[in-house]
Amino acid sequence: MKLLIIVLKKTEALSALAMRLVYVTGKSKYPIHPKHLIKKTKLWYKSYLKPTDIILDVGCGIGGDLQIASRAVKKAVGIDIDKKLIRNATDEVLRKKLSNIKFLVMDVNKKLPFKANFFDKVVVSDVLEHLDNRNLAINEVVRVLKNRGLLFLVTDNPNTSWKKLQKRHGLFYYADLDHKYEYPKEEILRILKSKKFSVLACKISTYDTPFKGVIDLIGGISLSLYKKLRNWRMKMVIKHPEDTTGFMIVAKISK
Repeated sequence: MKLLIIVLKKTEALSALAMRLVYVTGKSKYPIHPKHLIKKTKLWYKSYLKPTDIILDVGCGIGGDLQIASRAVKKAVGIDIDKKLIRNATDEVLRKKLSNIKFLVMDVNKKLPFKANFFDKVVVSDVLEHLDNRNLAINEVVRVLKNRGLLFLVTDNPNTSWKKLQKRHGLFYYADLDHKYEYPKEEILRILKSKKFSVLACKISTYDTPFKGVIDLIGGISLSLYKKLRNWRMKMVIKHPEDTTGFMIVAKISK
């Protein structure tokens, strides 16, 4: 059994190969995960945005989501530690002539250079798990958010059936080798409450499967087939919410 689990675990490395494939096959100008190439018309938090909002996306990557958000808000700021991603994101918004969006290179393990109570909304999507200084990052989000401002947080779920199986056999079970820590749902909700957040919503994401690396590889070759498999994962997680890859949380700060 352990040998089979190890083999399945190794297939997760195919996700990195998928990123290179989307570049080699011309699906993208740079290596990115196939999920970012599935056309989005609506963000999961779009209904919470207002035309007067100033929004911050922490760890924005290539900025695709922020580009969509920028059309619904007054001003959008994206930060990421990867200089190449920020350069590409900036080039893209210049090409599209999106004047209310700005991208900055920034390490969120350190204090942010923004004024207190400056942003109406802050997005932190799949970022906390990568940080060494997670508590500082959360405190900085609290500091820069206006009173009654909203946090849109996406975190990984360390308690899926597949991850528990890996853990039982003494294997590294986090979703990414770069992950320093993954928060159980109860823990991250407790932390938010301790920071004076009230949780408005906690949604499930997509189905965790040991074959996700293979599915990602397929995405590097065929986006249409990848989209069908992704839809299958979305249907499966409704049947098995305990096996969601992560949680999408909307929380309001009260200072």
